[in-house]
Amino acid sequence: MEPLFRLAGGMSSSAAALVWLGVILASSILADVVAARTRLPRISLLVLVGAGVAIIQQWGLGQAGGSPLDGLSEPLIQLALVMVAFLLGGELTLERLRATGPLIVVVSLSVVLVGALAVGLGLLALGFPLVVAVSLAAISVATDPAAVRETVRESGDTRFRARLLLGIVAIDDAWGILVFGLAMALLGWLMASDGGGALLQAGWELGGAVLLGSVVGLPAAWLTGRLRPGEPTQVEAIALILLLAGLSDWLAVSGLLAAMVAGALVANLSPHHTRSFNEIEHIEWPFLVFFFVLSGASVDLRHLDEALWLTLAYIVLRLAGRFLGGLLGVRLARQRQSVLPREIGLALTPQAGIAMGMALLVVERFPAHGAVLLSAVVASTLVFELVGPLLVRRTLR
Repeated sequence: MEPLFRLAGGMSSSAAALVWLGVILASSILADVVAARTRLPRISLLVLVGAGVAIIQQWGLGQAGGSPLDGLSEPLIQLALVMVAFLLGGELTLERLRATGPLIVVVSLSVVLVGALAVGLGLLALGFPLVVAVSLAAISVATDPAAVRETVRESGDTRFRARLLLGIVAIDDAWGILVFGLAMALLGWLMASDGGGALLQAGWELGGAVLLGSVVGLPAAWLTGRLRPGEPTQVEAIALILLLAGLSDWLAVSGLLAAMVAGALVANLSPHHTRSFNEIEHIEWPFLVFFFVLSGASVDLRHLDEALWLTLAYIVLRLAGRFLGGLLGVRLARQRQSVLPREIGLALTPQAGIAMGMALLVVERFPAHGAVLLSAVVASTLVFELVGPLLVRRTLR
């Protein structure tokens, strides 16, 4: 697909990509201004900018759905997610896990199990095909860690509930990958395909990610942070992120889980410094801008009408499952119930790149339901990215 807004004189692909990178970053400045005056989350505003790009591109110019940056979009999105996952892994220190670890496990598992059951059983009851119901039940587990973490950072909240929420998000996608792998294995067995192969693939995606995170994280824990602060540490941090993103894609393992493992190892085994995490935080925001805008721009408007009822059902059932799962988790964690908000499950509403990646895998394995399912996931992702930050703020308040 040709990049959007190609000048009549014939702008080269590289020049068009550079111009679009500048336009996207400039849109974040406008989003900051609007957010400051309206108190709307700037994440939601950036997703709206991306949706506007999709409308102009597909309805205004008649071009097929996709990204204005062509093949550059995927590595930018991957880098943003790996950065966020590495920083979230840094939140999982032994000291913090001793204080909140049992709560993280109880609440996260409660949200995952109740949410998946609510979506799967609800869609089956409404008459949707088994493949669609089981696939969306597994996809519903995934959360967008970038949106949650950025909203918590914007709020400046450092209370127990904020730390607990970051801890839950840090392991939420690990549960999501596991549930998705098991769901694909179940569907493969029920549809008379290779369920054993799907289960093996899920095992490699999880186990390989842990292995990669350890191989990168262990030496990084010893080597990083021994030079003076400044440029050398920034180079170390960028090198870690690029290695994790590239190797995870090459080995077909979860880059998020690998980055979380590496971040946790560096945080726990490097008491001599925290500068790698600080340097990543300094360069993280431009990549998150690309991530949120490109997520909104990826909506394919052609199939929205076909997937309307499925999208609405999925949104309602996922919100209900998140709320009920969080409520159950708070009740099970009685020793801390007084300081946990009952609606903590709604703070795990944002959903983005991981869900889209899972949907693409479903399309490859079950193409008969691919177009409608992918349209439903992308459209609902746009809604969750817009509403999710507002629910995170409400939960923190």
